[in-house]
Amino acid sequence: MTDQLRKIVPHIVVFLVFILASLIYFSPVLQGKKIFQSDIAQYIGMSKERNDYKEKTGEESYWTNSAFGGMPTYQLGANYPHDYIKKLDKTIRFLPRPADYLFLYFIGFYILLLMLNVDWKLAGIGALAFGFSTYLIIILGVGHNAKAHAIGYFPFVLAGILLAFKKRYIAGFLLTAFAMALEINANHYQMTYYLFLLVLVMGIVFLIDAFKKKQLPHFFKTIGILAVAVILAVATNATNLMATQEYAKWSTRGISDLTINPDGSPKENTSGLDKTYITQYSYGLFESLDLYVPRLLGGGNDEKIGDNSNTYQYLTKQGVPPAQAKDFVEGQAAHMMYWGAQPGTAGPAYIGAIIIFLFVLSLFLLKGKLKWWLLIGSLISLALSWGHNFNLLTNFMIDYFPLYDKFRAVTSIQVLLELCFPILAILGLKELLDTSVEKKEKLNALKWSVLISLGTLVGLFLVKGTLDFSHVNDAYYRQQFDQMGLNQLMKSIKEDRAALYTKDLFRSFVLVALAAAAVWLLMKEKLKTNYALLIVGVLILIDLVGVDKRYVNQDDFVSARYLDNPFPTTAIDKQILEDKGYYRVFNTQESINGASTSFLHKSIGGYHAGKPKRLQDLFEYQIAKNNVAVLNMLNVKYIIRPNDKGELYPAKNPYANGSAWFVNELKATNSANEEMGALDSLNVKTTAVFDKSKFSEIAPESFHVDSTATIELTDYKPNMLMYKANNKNEGVAVFSEMYYPHGWKVTIDGQQTDEFRVNYALRALKIPAGTHEIVFKFDPQVVKTGSTITLASNVLLFLLLLGGIFYGYKHTKETEA
Repeated sequence: MTDQLRKIVPHIVVFLVFILASLIYFSPVLQGKKIFQSDIAQYIGMSKERNDYKEKTGEESYWTNSAFGGMPTYQLGANYPHDYIKKLDKTIRFLPRPADYLFLYFIGFYILLLMLNVDWKLAGIGALAFGFSTYLIIILGVGHNAKAHAIGYFPFVLAGILLAFKKRYIAGFLLTAFAMALEINANHYQMTYYLFLLVLVMGIVFLIDAFKKKQLPHFFKTIGILAVAVILAVATNATNLMATQEYAKWSTRGISDLTINPDGSPKENTSGLDKTYITQYSYGLFESLDLYVPRLLGGGNDEKIGDNSNTYQYLTKQGVPPAQAKDFVEGQAAHMMYWGAQPGTAGPAYIGAIIIFLFVLSLFLLKGKLKWWLLIGSLISLALSWGHNFNLLTNFMIDYFPLYDKFRAVTSIQVLLELCFPILAILGLKELLDTSVEKKEKLNALKWSVLISLGTLVGLFLVKGTLDFSHVNDAYYRQQFDQMGLNQLMKSIKEDRAALYTKDLFRSFVLVALAAAAVWLLMKEKLKTNYALLIVGVLILIDLVGVDKRYVNQDDFVSARYLDNPFPTTAIDKQILEDKGYYRVFNTQESINGASTSFLHKSIGGYHAGKPKRLQDLFEYQIAKNNVAVLNMLNVKYIIRPNDKGELYPAKNPYANGSAWFVNELKATNSANEEMGALDSLNVKTTAVFDKSKFSEIAPESFHVDSTATIELTDYKPNMLMYKANNKNEGVAVFSEMYYPHGWKVTIDGQQTDEFRVNYALRALKIPAGTHEIVFKFDPQVVKTGSTITLASNVLLFLLLLGGIFYGYKHTKETEA
């Protein structure tokens, strides 16, 4: 075996281990099953019309009418021309989902550690620790695929940056360019933004280090090279970025034209999200310790406690039948175990007790810029995850830091510390194995890290008596239980919370003690290095996989057929579908926050982080106040609602305006506030209002509309609507379609004309007297422009790659000579 082959074989073995680990954890995929992810089920509902149209015609539709009354499909799986980075991504993620994302976690982190000169064995352990971090598994369980996708490319990007700082400029440039292109292509800008924050911290720390070492020319040269790599990566994703930016301004992420709230009070209007909405999910300060002890605050919203629980024992003693007691324990009681500060959580962001122990060890052994970058990045991540529990920092970031107010659920920024902690842990272990480091220093570091790690657990056990294990909702449930004659039930639930607290404290204590013992035996030369690493690696897997399985396991998998059709057709759906006309459906049970209706019907609801802003406004200011006229103008013909018995049925609305109609009068308002207010009492069948400040070229008018005037939809496609209008007089027609100022081209008898917006959200068009064919076609220029940039950038990136390969080959030959 040649020396070159000997170097490659360990990496091939590790690669195969990662594949095996991914498939074993998600083994049902080998049986053709799919994991049921709630968010993905909603996504399937939202994107079904687009997917069906693509399958039927082979044509990509960039608009759908199945959700929110109509919106672009830019964030619903739209495929763009020349998106070769997406093809590269699919090649890397060759395993069945979600094993592909787990593999991506592994391989990316492994490459990053190799760039940090970590031995392949340690790099393999670190990769498994990162990939099996509980939060990263939980997001796969609930369907945050785009988030997992983006996180998976974090290590690749950092590896490229670090490679460039090592003066391997060409390799660093190419890896950064490709990794950043893949990162952006993953299409989760919140995660990419958080990565940017970590890179910003890196830049500041590395700049200070370069200043001290008088290496500023190298620093700025590296920054320049990396900046070009990032610009090229952005350009390869031009279509998606440009389309998303265009839509974002029109979504709830943009600025609303309204300056008053529904109750008439002044509205805090910014270009981002409301502070309360941003910080709704904020990590509690004490809750942060569940990074170390998984069920310190009860775990998640569905924490199984079993037949041995205090709750079960109490219920059976009160005469509750065992089957009912079991149902309660597995149902409501399981949902009540979490007693943290958030509204709810699918599970703790557990990093691993052993990883925390090794992280502490690294703080004593590591020196230099890497330590400070990763430590500062971790602390900032933790502090920002506290949200409204640390308003001083959070409000500063929302008010002054660019784009920070565009993202909600600040707890998710903990992905940065979930990346930094394992890196530091493995670097600390690397230092421990380094023979150039004095043994005395190692033993001293081990002593203090054991005292801190185990001492923290002992301290948490000692303060247990001062905790009451209460949740903010307990008073409500206690009242319910008292009415049922179960006066001590809440006490039993609290006892079960305390039992989980104690059980996982003991669990973390044992794991840390065993890992510390293995390291101590290694230091005392009573255990060989490979055996010590094997023990530590196995303990890390037992720790993390054991917790992961509590939240994502084989029970979460269903047949592929079920997931492909997550919303089976109900009797209600069948009743509605008997009507072959063009109309919309409003499901009062979903309001506008669910996509099950979108799966089969054209809905005014949907499920998306960036809803169309004007539809959201119509709901908050009008529909929520039961203004049926607004439902009429949105052509809502069926309302799914409960009857007197609480049973759902499709109530037919005979007053829906239809697909389009001529109005008698066009009235002007002077602002968005006036336009919205006019809808309170507007007869939407005869009158339309428009905002003069936005459409100054339109003048208020009255029109004669007789009984023979008609306008009807004659052909429908998601991205094309054709109407036939017949009116003896010139008039204005209102269309029950959401106005979107970009991409829609309107023609009357083949001649292009301009539409305008009325009734705050709908399209309107002036139509000459006579019979005419009107066509609305969605043909966004942003896709054409972006695709041209994308193609050119991909070609350039490919040529640079060939050049880099040629240069590397030539350099190797010259070195050998």
